[in-house]
Amino acid sequence: MSFFERYLTAWVALCIVVGIALGHFFPAAFRLIGSAEIAKVNLPVAVLIWLMIVPMLVRIDFAALSRVKEHWRGIGVTLFVNWAVKPFSMAFLGWLFIGWLFRSHLPVGQIDSYIAGLILLAAAPCTAMVFVWSNLSGGEPHFTLSQVALNDVIMVFAFAPIVGFLLGLSAIAVPWETLLLSVVLYIVVPVLIAQIARRSVLAGGGSLARLLSALQPISLVSLLATLVLLFGFQGEQILAQPLIIAILAVPILIQVYFNAGIAYLLNRAAGEAHCVAAPSALIGASNFFELAVAAAISLFGFSSGAALATVVGVLVEVPVMLSVVRIVNASRGWYEAGARVGEGLRGPT
Repeated sequence: MSFFERYLTAWVALCIVVGIALGHFFPAAFRLIGSAEIAKVNLPVAVLIWLMIVPMLVRIDFAALSRVKEHWRGIGVTLFVNWAVKPFSMAFLGWLFIGWLFRSHLPVGQIDSYIAGLILLAAAPCTAMVFVWSNLSGGEPHFTLSQVALNDVIMVFAFAPIVGFLLGLSAIAVPWETLLLSVVLYIVVPVLIAQIARRSVLAGGGSLARLLSALQPISLVSLLATLVLLFGFQGEQILAQPLIIAILAVPILIQVYFNAGIAYLLNRAAGEAHCVAAPSALIGASNFFELAVAAAISLFGFSSGAALATVVGVLVEVPVMLSVVRIVNASRGWYEAGARVGEGLRGPT
């Protein structure tokens, strides 16, 4: 991780302060930015989101999907956690903590929106940042690459239906046209742009590493600029009730450790190698918060509780995922002993 990435949480915290201050002293400027939209899609934010996501997607090599069969047990576990457990467990945790336990401490008009933001956060598995976590945990690079590529393909088709289904269960009106437009704008189009750029560089004999090193700062700066805008709109609400940030962090923290634990233990029971189980747990736990932020803004607006909930996800992502990395690294010996037992019980394949 670069110095900038390692202290991403500090930069996010700084952006919160800057955004709140700017929103307080220059509210007219933020209202003007918020009005620059087409079909409920804010154009300045759309540009920032593309600059944020495309560099991350350039890393993805969809040819890696041919390697899926090499680690089919780990792939199966991660897919199960990402698509059958995480969105639904987050919907339950959102209802439990936001809709019930902490309801009296939250603005009544934003409760459904907070839950929606949590659902959006959990319905999008992490992409590029997983390469960082995988590297720190000694993960098998081909597994990580093929898993991320497969998740991105599934996300194109599954994100909107899962989000729509869960928002419907939570009795939240689903603006399907905006949701589908978000999928096209923030998944399909960036994937196409990233793959065209990747293939052009490789076909021309250029260095993909050099391209990525040039694009990565653009991605991080775009993320931070988006956060300044978000907190510029959210500032007054946060100043009025700072407890909201801590409350929203509770279900996010629980679901990260819960899903990482499930993936890690299932891989151990299946006898999968630690170099696969570690990134599987990390992919199962982390979120594609860039997409979640973009979708929340498009669906519910800058000043919504949904946008704030996804931003809290950004705030806790780095320190929490680093703690998961430490856990899987520290438990390597215990894991490998149990995996060998599971392999022996299963017999030759």
